[in-house]
Amino acid sequence: MMNKIASHAVQPGLFPHPRIRNVIAVGSGKGGVGKSTTAVNLALALQRLGAKVGVLDADVYGPSVPAMLGLSGRPESPDDKSIEPMRAFGIEAMSIGLLVDQDTPMIWRGPMATSALTQLFNDTRWGDLDYLLIDLPPGTGDIQLTLAQKIPVAGAVIVTTPQEIATLDARKALKMFEKVNVPVLGIVENMAVHVCGNCGHAEHLFGQGGGQAMAAQYGVPLLGSLPLDLRIREQGDVGTPVVAAAADSAPAQAYLAAAQAMAAQLATRPRASIPIASTLG
Repeated sequence: MMNKIASHAVQPGLFPHPRIRNVIAVGSGKGGVGKSTTAVNLALALQRLGAKVGVLDADVYGPSVPAMLGLSGRPESPDDKSIEPMRAFGIEAMSIGLLVDQDTPMIWRGPMATSALTQLFNDTRWGDLDYLLIDLPPGTGDIQLTLAQKIPVAGAVIVTTPQEIATLDARKALKMFEKVNVPVLGIVENMAVHVCGNCGHAEHLFGQGGGQAMAAQYGVPLLGSLPLDLRIREQGDVGTPVVAAAADSAPAQAYLAAAQAMAAQLATRPRASIPIASTLG
């Protein structure tokens, strides 16, 4: 279980959200590496460790968090200005996917997409959260830049697979966060190893050691190596992520270990200079 969680420093010129102690960005250099699955399961792992947690789905073009958490329907708006987050498995969640029909494409230019991100962050009536994980779209575009300029972020986590083409793109995401003064808390290597359910043979389908090599090159921790496991995909598809559905399973334990490592890394960062209101009294 976690002790009382402090609010940590954010980018120069910004201040922590009044009800969120720490915003953590979860990014990747490219799509298809399991970033959203990682973000959701890390959030659930932090909640199981005793923290109050939320998830903001910042991928306005391809929101997947509602489906992964089994959420449907529309959020309530008590005053027609702000919106209540939806809740699943003990965490809060918000996504553009909860505000539009599932089959509606978001045919928006960059400014509209970035405006949607800031509105979802600022206008959601978040509870008193220790962590808000923001599931970013892949790449280093407008939404990532807006996040760095307008949203107070305490740290970032980079998700990659071991293969060379994935780590090449992940390096760009890591360097982007460094340039915009968001500390990288570490790297999560996804789909690192597959263990055959019949014979127990372990095979590195996407290569081996890519995340560790990248972490060593840039002097950041490897927070965890997650398995390529059928249960992770199956549980995500039916809206009951593996950390919630099978907490004692090997995949869930890997997420829990990665969440602990991430929280420990954040704890070494400087504290926020001005405590947020929710830490007072």
